[in-house]
Amino acid sequence: MERSLESGNMTKVQEFVLLGLSTRLDIRDVLFAVFLTLYLLALLENTLIIYLICSHNELRKPMYFFLGNLSCLEMCYLSVTMPRLLVGLRTGPCHVSFTACMTQLFFFISLICTECTLLASMAYDCYVAICCPLHYPLLMRPQVCLGLALSSWLGGLLVSVIKTACIASLFYCSPNVLNHFFCDVSPLLNLSCTHVALTELVDFISAIIILWGSLLVAIASYVAIGRAVLRMPSAAARHKVLSTCASHLVVVGIFYSATLFIYARPSRIEAMDLNKVLSVIYTEVMPMCNPVIYCLRNREVQAAFRRTLYWS
Repeated sequence: MERSLESGNMTKVQEFVLLGLSTRLDIRDVLFAVFLTLYLLALLENTLIIYLICSHNELRKPMYFFLGNLSCLEMCYLSVTMPRLLVGLRTGPCHVSFTACMTQLFFFISLICTECTLLASMAYDCYVAICCPLHYPLLMRPQVCLGLALSSWLGGLLVSVIKTACIASLFYCSPNVLNHFFCDVSPLLNLSCTHVALTELVDFISAIIILWGSLLVAIASYVAIGRAVLRMPSAAARHKVLSTCASHLVVVGIFYSATLFIYARPSRIEAMDLNKVLSVIYTEVMPMCNPVIYCLRNREVQAAFRRTLYWS
């Protein structure tokens, strides 16, 4: 399984052991049932949103275009991390090959970077709709929306290629145990027995560009929206905008808080139990909550859903 390296006593790990979310036998069955329910519910919610957006012409708007992309991304997100989490809860610590681990890491990094830039694009769309309504058809024309979405997906892939290549090039020391439920950056860096300064620097720079960059765009958009709301003469209009933006801010705040804590620090993270809890929030819980917050509370989406039920 391992071969000796000529450069020293290190060995190249060919597989990892994922400890999973919890090693306590008394709660694993309960957690399995809870997360399986969350998984199926999130898949159902996001599939429903994609279907409604694709099948109703009144939802062919920039806001729903981005929400459709977000729902597609959330389903991919769940499918990358949740199956391994469920297997760990059902069978205990599981073995995963080096190639499978790096593949999972590649897709995970790509998706999390895509979500960061996609949330920033959605915040910008909201800003244009509220602060520049007369210019909205021009600023958010289909070509611009498609360009923003493509740049989000392709940018995530590019960053993931660089980061995954750096992490895959490291050598890992035994014991090859990852205290996590999926292959993530920090647990892998903790196992590395080679110099990781360059990898940590690449990780930190990419976090600065993707996480902090997209967060600044989102913050600037919501600050501008807040100023515009304060200038609105109608209390009803202010209440409507604030009720919508407040829920969006909760999603953005929770997502960026968790991801910045884990990924925007140029060092290995030792508090892996906290890391796992935060990872559960933005990889498993948020994909279930986002459809409710962004779409299913929306009157246009509710009307489209009722028409779908009526036609069926």
